[in-house]
Formats: sequence, structure tokens, C-alpha cells
Amino acid sequence: MPVAQTANTPNFDTVWAILQENAVQMKEFRESQRETDRIIKESQKETDRIIKESQKETDRILTEKATELNKQIGSLTNLFGDFTVGMVAPKLREKFMEFGLIFPKASPNVVIDDDKNKIGLEIDILLENGDKAMLVEVKTKLTEERIIKHVKRLEKMRKYADMHGDKRTFIGAVAGFTITEEIKKIALLEGFYLIEPDGENFYITSPNNKPKEW
Repeated sequence: MPVAQTANTPNFDTVWAILQENAVQMKEFRESQRETDRIIKESQKETDRIIKESQKETDRILTEKATELNKQIGSLTNLFGDFTVGMVAPKLREKFMEFGLIFPKASPNVVIDDDKNKIGLEIDILLENGDKAMLVEVKTKLTEERIIKHVKRLEKMRKYADMHGDKRTFIGAVAGFTITEEIKKIALLEGFYLIEPDGENFYITSPNNKPKEW
């Protein structure tokens, strides 16, 4: 026998209508959620793009500024280097007389460019007499790398001299305004004279043993 429905008991049509309404709301919610996700993703992509472009522009500006700064530092270093050579060159001949080395001629900024034999070198100061020539390398800051380059410079000079019948002996010296104790030891062990500032003048230290000759 069918159960009688009371006034407060929902019938099938009512329940079905509620379920249908819930289904519609759930569908709308899912569509709304998908749209929200899409907007968030697009917004994130746009944000990432803006950040990436901004980073590129920042990197470009920093690179340009670093390049310009390096140019300015390079120009200042060259200017200071020329000034240093100009100060040291005239006094070197007199100073080396204390070591029994007589150099009648002192030439700053000597360039040797032998294209035929592919030999090229630049000498900050070249001191010369009939038997010997000294190649002096002048740097604001003296480093081990620059000492090694000076060794190679003297090797090139020897090769160039042999090709042109120059029988003189070549020796080397290095000068710097900033020189650590370790670098001093390396320079002297390589057989170079070491030139250091001393107030308005400078002093010279001879190598530990006999100066190296090329």
C-alpha cells in the first residue's frame, strides 16, 4: 500500500528539479573555474614576459655601462702608464750607473714590427750601449703574468736581433708602483732588475744572482 506523502515531504519532481539545478550550478562553476585558470595562466605568461624583457633591458644597460667604464679605466691606465714612463726614463741611465751599467741612450715606447719574420713587440723603455741593451717594462701594478710576458718579450728580442745581426746581450728590468712581496721575489728570481718608487724618486734592486742574459 503506497505511503502517503505529507505536506513537508518533497515529491520526485521537486527532488529532480533540485538535482537538475545543482547540476547546472556545478557546470557553471566548472566553466567559471576553467576561465579563472585560463586568465591566471595568461596573466602569469604576460608577467613572465614583462619580467624577461625588463631583465634583458637591465642586462643591456649594465653591459653598456660596464663597457664604458672599462674604456674610461683603460684610457686612464694608458695615460698614467705614459706619465710613469716619462718620469722613469730620464733618470734610469743615472741610476743604473750605480750598478756599473752605462747606457748612453734611453728610448721610451719603442715598437718593433717585423712583418716578414712575424715578430712584433713593444718596449716601454729601451736602454742601450754598444754591448748591452736593457728592456724595461713599466706597469702601474706588476703581476706574475706581466713578468712572464716580459720574459717572452726578451726571447722575441733575442730572436729579432739574431735575424738582423745584432750581437748585443739583452737584459731585463721591471718597474711598478704596486708590487707585492711575492711578485718581487718572482721578478728577482727571473733575473730581472726591480724598479720601485721611493717618494719622488725610485730605487733599484738587482737580481739575487747574476742578471739573466738573452
